Amino acid sequence: METAETLIWTGSYTADRNGNGKGIAALSADDSGQLTSVGLAIEANSPSFLALHPTLPVIYAVAEEGKTVRAYRRTGAAELEAFGEPWPAGEATCHVAADPQGRFIVATCWGDGQVILYELDDDGAITSRTSAEAAVDPHTATSPDQARPSRAHSSLMLPDGRVMTTDLGHDLVRIWKYAAGEGLVIDHQVILPQGSGPRHMARHHSGTVLVDTEYSVEVAAVRMQPDGTYELTAMVPASTNGAQKGDAGAEIALSPDGRFAYVGVRGTNRICVLKVSADGAEIEPLADVPCGGDWPRHHLVREGWLYVANEGSDDVVSFRLDPETGLLEGPVGRVETGSPSVLVLAV
Repeated sequence: METAETLIWTGSYTADRNGNGKGIAALSADDSGQLTSVGLAIEANSPSFLALHPTLPVIYAVAEEGKTVRAYRRTGAAELEAFGEPWPAGEATCHVAADPQGRFIVATCWGDGQVILYELDDDGAITSRTSAEAAVDPHTATSPDQARPSRAHSSLMLPDGRVMTTDLGHDLVRIWKYAAGEGLVIDHQVILPQGSGPRHMARHHSGTVLVDTEYSVEVAAVRMQPDGTYELTAMVPASTNGAQKGDAGAEIALSPDGRFAYVGVRGTNRICVLKVSADGAEIEPLADVPCGGDWPRHHLVREGWLYVANEGSDDVVSFRLDPETGLLEGPVGRVETGSPSVLVLAV
């Protein structure tokens, strides 16, 4: 019996950041959990995060060391070609996300805190660049002698057209409005506890946004209020065993039904499983499972499977997800690929 296969694009760290990757690679995942290398889609320097255009065969990649963002166009089953020139970004640009309407992409820069919007034309090509208002540390009053750098880390597109971003260095979640030709205009912000380090986000079907924190290894619930503003309503440990010395939160993803959240923890190399209430208001850590490798930088949930990009062990592994308990079974499959840093479904 034939098995259905799905293509996954894999970003990586390359030699310019002491990584073993070569660029953007492609993997094949079948419905039995097995993973196969399809090959290198295109050479690129540390394309550590990727985003797909919502309707066109175009993919956007940061060059984390090169401080640029570039578009690539799909030319075959698993091949890419450069689509336009690289556009300047900021220091250590570590994340990119695409507007669901295809109007723009947003890049966030860990090194200098920049949040940058790039407008797109009808073909998906980048046409302009606008840097948004810089963050201001809301915790300065409690530590006036210790200036903390801004560390913009990720963005999330909201259904109402607004954009949410995290600032890991200033413990902020900021909400923006998009204005054509002007870029992002600040709407309001949510302040997280000092030293928590908000990193990545996942939107629950209830509208609650779950934010994992890199430093404190927790999950924050940020819920929209009747007036349209967001508020911090809960903050719980990601792990049943607590954060250990050297741990750092990584990616957060939700099961398709929203009942479970999965948080990667580098250091002790775990995937933490959390239960999420139907309204997204309550979060409870359930279990910790070894990630099957070293330094789980990113993971992806797809149709009953969880795929983990283990940057430190140069592999991607698959786990079966129990639909009732949410727990991981495996690892089931494994494929070698150099310093994987992000996994994106190719559609």
